[in-house]
Amino acid sequence: MSVGKRKVYGSGFKAKVGLEAIRGVKTVNEIAQEHGVHPSQVAQWKRAIQEQAGSLFDG
Repeated sequence: MSVGKRKVYGSGFKAKVGLEAIRGVKTVNEIAQEHGVHPSQVAQWKRAIQEQAGSLFDG
């Protein structure tokens, strides 16, 4: 059995996909299929952005 390497996504790509999910124009499944990632990964990036949004404006 051949084991491939894990794909590593950059922070810019994660932010772009996560923000697209937050906008809610498309479903998580549509976004995942469009960008070639798993839907749970999109949901995880979306959740991470939402959780850290409050700290963006900390002095």
